[in-house]
Amino acid sequence: MKLVIQRVSRASVTVNNELIAEIGHGLMILVGVVEGDTREDMEWLAQKAANMRIFDDADGVMNRSVIDVDGEILAVSQFTLAASTKKGNRPSYIQAAGHALAVPLYDEFCDKIAKFTGKSTKKGIFGANMQVELINDGPVTIIMDSKLKV
Repeated sequence: MKLVIQRVSRASVTVNNELIAEIGHGLMILVGVVEGDTREDMEWLAQKAANMRIFDDADGVMNRSVIDVDGEILAVSQFTLAASTKKGNRPSYIQAAGHALAVPLYDEFCDKIAKFTGKSTKKGIFGANMQVELINDGPVTIIMDSKLKV
């Protein structure tokens, strides 16, 4: 499972010109589920993301989590995080998990991170053509892969 975590001033998701979800200060998380991912992968990433200290403390040091700053979270599924670019110029998405695995793990990730933060997680629409807008604060962007947790 792969995440792209961005510290944001605000973020939103629109589908067919309809606002689906929006947040203020917090985290915009792109979630990519890869074949072979497990519930353990999902739980590890949800816990790490909720507790990642990437918000400034009073001294301007990144030492506070989204929980500490009472921030919001918007999680959007993104199968393209599973892209392989090893051969040619056209990415291959063969490693992306199918709906049977990806939908439950994405939904559980959103539920689990909400449990850790004590706030509901805003979501995009799985599989939809979404327009995602965000103001990256910093910029701060962290990439995580559950296969690299050792």
